Amino acid sequence: MENVDLTKEEKIKKEIRRLTSLFTKLDAKTKKAVKSLIENAAFMAVTLQDLQDTINEKGVTEKYQNGANQHGIKKSSEVEIYNAMIKNYSSIIKQLTDLLPKADLGPPPKGNGLMEFIKSK
Repeated sequence: MENVDLTKEEKIKKEIRRLTSLFTKLDAKTKKAVKSLIENAAFMAVTLQDLQDTINEKGVTEKYQNGANQHGIKKSSEVEIYNAMIKNYSSIIKQLTDLLPKADLGPPPKGNGLMEFIKSK
């Protein structure tokens, strides 16, 4: 990752700047409303990357022991946190992209070829 030498706070600020730059065309009221969404998205993006690095290093499972006779392997704590956070991050990013003017999103994707054929008949 290119941001290896940056602190977590610096990475978050960099991500806030990157995300904020995508919303320059929004009116001032909307920009103010999305500020906390952008800040949360930036925090999650950086934290998710940290979790990915840890998961890549340690793996997706960990050993556990509950008492003398109860032990085994379970999904790692990092994986559980990652799974919950990625859902929240995806939700925030969807909310943010829904606010972008449609012209900024590029041309609409082509429809299903079969449906296009049916509609043309």
